[in-house]
Amino acid sequence: MALVALCACGGAGAGEPLISPPVGCDNDIRTCMDQRTTPPPTVIDPAKKYSATVHTTRGSFVIALVDPKVAPQTVNNFVYLSQNHFYDGLTFHRVVAGFVVQGGDPRGDGTGGPAYKLPDENNPSKWPRGTAGMASSAAGVSGSQFFITLGDAPFLETSGVYNHFGEVTSGMEVIDSIKVGDKMTAIDITAS
Repeated sequence: MALVALCACGGAGAGEPLISPPVGCDNDIRTCMDQRTTPPPTVIDPAKKYSATVHTTRGSFVIALVDPKVAPQTVNNFVYLSQNHFYDGLTFHRVVAGFVVQGGDPRGDGTGGPAYKLPDENNPSKWPRGTAGMASSAAGVSGSQFFITLGDAPFLETSGVYNHFGEVTSGMEVIDSIKVGDKMTAIDITAS
């Protein structure tokens, strides 16, 4: 119980900026999330639309996040981790030509992420080029690894295991240039 309290990773209310490490963490955000057994507290306003500008060593791209009512925990999780600098300095550890670019693993090898798993929030998507989705593991949908499709991937629509949470609205040329080992330097979240 003390571990849960120590890593409660609470933060500000919806719409308020968060600090790193989040209130309730006595250590850095990655260590805290590695110990957290439940998804983070709600920081999004379901009445707002969110976008993420992902800054990388190759340039920046923008993801328009889906309506929070469609994938509330996935969108909230991505916003929370981004606002708390979880992704800063992490690499893209997987690039499959014509399929995906994947990052968000604190270990950098495809095996890491928070101790919790997000629920299945599969939603209607045709998975066209530029779709953002959460990676999946044998234990369920993971909590931090995400991918961007490099080509149309309609077979993901029927897989039922990947949470679609956004569409790239600008910067696909940056995503196309990403190589294994390239880094995310920051992710800025905006709401409207």
